[in-house]
Amino acid sequence: MASVFKKDPAFENIPSIKAKTLRINLNPDIYGTFAEIGAGQETARWFFRSGGASGTIAKAMSAYDKSFSDAVYGVETAGRYVTQSRLKKMLSHEMHLMEERISREENPDKLFFTYANTVATIDFSKRYKGHGWVGIRFQLDPTQKEFDEIILHVRFMQNEARLQQETLGIVGVNLIYGAFYKNNKPRKLLKYLYDHIDRDTLEIDMVNFSGPNFANVDNRLMSLQLIRNDMTDAVMFGPDGNNLLPAAILYKKNILALRGSFRPVTKVNMDMFEKSYEIFIRDPAVDEDNSIVIFEITLSNLRASGEIDESDFMDRAKLLCSLGHSVMISKFQEYFKLVEYFNNYTKAKIGLTMGVNNLVDIFDEKYYRHLSGGILEAFGKLFFKELIVYLYPMKNPETGQIMTSNNVKVHPRMKELYKFFKYNGKVMDIIDYDPEIMDIFSRDVLKKITSGEGGWEKMLPEGISEIIKKEHLFMRTDDKLKEKA
Repeated sequence: MASVFKKDPAFENIPSIKAKTLRINLNPDIYGTFAEIGAGQETARWFFRSGGASGTIAKAMSAYDKSFSDAVYGVETAGRYVTQSRLKKMLSHEMHLMEERISREENPDKLFFTYANTVATIDFSKRYKGHGWVGIRFQLDPTQKEFDEIILHVRFMQNEARLQQETLGIVGVNLIYGAFYKNNKPRKLLKYLYDHIDRDTLEIDMVNFSGPNFANVDNRLMSLQLIRNDMTDAVMFGPDGNNLLPAAILYKKNILALRGSFRPVTKVNMDMFEKSYEIFIRDPAVDEDNSIVIFEITLSNLRASGEIDESDFMDRAKLLCSLGHSVMISKFQEYFKLVEYFNNYTKAKIGLTMGVNNLVDIFDEKYYRHLSGGILEAFGKLFFKELIVYLYPMKNPETGQIMTSNNVKVHPRMKELYKFFKYNGKVMDIIDYDPEIMDIFSRDVLKKITSGEGGWEKMLPEGISEIIKKEHLFMRTDDKLKEKA
């Protein structure tokens, strides 16, 4: 069986796993505990094998038995143990014991840490590949009252439990090493998590940094790095700016998704959301309390003007978060891939809110030439039994005609296919739209903002223009510098 170790020449200057553990073991100030549930003592084992571990490891434990684990860390009310909640309880409990049992008077220079993971590796049937939560709570200064913390979620891609265990052990070492020696470069720290691991053996789909030494780290930008570094296909963050695990948020939920540039979010975007949501929750099959709305931006959209402009990304994110919405960034340029992704986590109702132009694009064959089954294969994945498209009308700029599902023009070869989905209720018009705002386009608003032209404020939802002005969003760099001078 192939090793998880990378033998690429580019890795020659990267410290070996043994070198990383030995550097930590030989640091007399780093001292902590290991608590690993579900895949053995894989991370602690590296530190024990490297030598000098007695000065680093206060305790290493595995609480495999459910009853024993509950006795140590408390009962999980949901009955699930591979969760972020479990990981946080483990980190909190173990760090509390460290502080309680290790005298600060006798150890004034010790830097405490607790590393923990709760993991499920691949099952015997190989239906579920396995996943887990990994985290470290630590301090970089012995007088530090509030601890720093890095938490991440991983998905295993290998088909053998032993290989998954080896991968987990290496990721754990990379995380601990990064926490103490690469904490001032969190972006690079993320990349270093893959040291000596093939990229296709592990997916990291969520990470959160917190604590005093990460006060200036915006976790939304860290999410963006996961996508940019090909660590995952989609990331999510909530209104508070903290990253969310898509699998946990989408699990068995009814999902209403709106794709757009949101550069910036306009009254039209909000009208699309509000009107489609009203239709969505009226569906007898939809439980409002078990539903989620997602504003989705594709990576290709972020790259529309060339390389990704992180300040531009943050401008969009801040505004959507200020409106109380969850945001997804994905690699899914085609809608059917987005729906396929949702289908991994839910079999409930899925709604896609889009404008007429987006619908026309969906029925363009050129987007499906790479598929062996062409557009029919894509539509089989897109228009499954629980999906509906909520179509927002568009005014034809030349004729003034309102374009809806009834008069939209698709390619002649696609007409009959379109009629099939239309007549089977897969496309539903939003009829109570606001006709007064149909001439508003994000690109026009953005042009007015960047050129200093007035009148754009009334095109945006309440409160958004004030945030843009206060935080100088969507302005050219030189304009920002002038305004702040």
